[in-house]
Amino acid sequence: MATRQHTPEQILEAIHDRAATTPKKTVITNAEIRQRVDYVCRCMSNRAGVRLLMSCLLGKLHNPGVDPRKPYTEIGGNDSFSGRTYDERFLTTFINQHRLPVNPTTAFLTPTLRNIDHALTTDRELIGRPRDLYKKTLQLLEDVAENRIAADLVFVETVRVLLQVRDEKLNRIASLLHTLERTEGALPLSSEAIVSLIGQHLACKNASRLPVLIVAAAYHVAGSRLAESMLPLTSHNAADLQTGSIGDVEICLVGDDAVVTAYEMKLKRVAFADIDAAVTKIARAPNRINNYLFVTTDNIDPKVAEYAASFYEETGGTEIAILDCMGFLRHFLHLFHRVRLDYLNAYQSLVLNEPDSAVSQSLKEAFLALRQAAESGE
Repeated sequence: MATRQHTPEQILEAIHDRAATTPKKTVITNAEIRQRVDYVCRCMSNRAGVRLLMSCLLGKLHNPGVDPRKPYTEIGGNDSFSGRTYDERFLTTFINQHRLPVNPTTAFLTPTLRNIDHALTTDRELIGRPRDLYKKTLQLLEDVAENRIAADLVFVETVRVLLQVRDEKLNRIASLLHTLERTEGALPLSSEAIVSLIGQHLACKNASRLPVLIVAAAYHVAGSRLAESMLPLTSHNAADLQTGSIGDVEICLVGDDAVVTAYEMKLKRVAFADIDAAVTKIARAPNRINNYLFVTTDNIDPKVAEYAASFYEETGGTEIAILDCMGFLRHFLHLFHRVRLDYLNAYQSLVLNEPDSAVSQSLKEAFLALRQAAESGE
């Protein structure tokens, strides 16, 4: 299908067009290979496998002379290539454009796949979970390398299944939103009912991103009233050193991009070491920060809170404090009582728009189901 005359972008769009024309019909006749592709595409607990597969297939289609099992230039030889380059330079745009249910960032920086200097052959096990995901991914790369199946067929099938998964997810969300519409016109939830609803959501599994959204939703609704605005949220998995951010949520004065308040979220107790790290960030910040606030879902240690407050003079007037997450939410909703429904809608929008790697599909569906139950009085 592809030669050097085709750019990676052209290859990707051609693959998408072929997959979209037969959304319900497989292009692979071999049942074992088809089942392997389906497993890798639908493994929701780890999305690195499918992104690795796509990167290697793209490299093979762009340059048929490479071995898809050698996506590391450190391996050496004329048949190795940089899978990370194909991943970051071309796949990211393709994935975002078609809203494919794949990790938003490269697979090659995950612990399992970074710092490898050997071919990804089936006789060498990758250390990662689930084991079957990596086993089946390597088997698919071997299938292509050994010419048991063409790379373009595996790629078309991969994109076809991903489009199916995407549409299945969108349809479930649409159905839940439609059910939620039936409660419109009823008495709006009270502030305390909203606190209870979001507390239930926060108690769900894998909810580490939610405290960020709880605070972010508050500034979406009340920012203009406070003459403050929020900088765009950074990736859930990105470290502050990578993004250059000071906190998880950063607040500026309207018309300025200098951070005046930074929030850092913790799903555990804030420790003395966290305060020391915050003081270092404050000292390195290009502008003076007025407030550095920890928001925790755990108990607050009075000694740590006192330690945090002791840095006010040392930092030249920056207050460091520790807030209880649900206490913050309760106070905000009562302070801005008349826009409590706007807050709930803003929180819902943020939850639904987060990538699945930050807020899983099940966590999104859980919120809509919890809200429907709360508003219908069930």
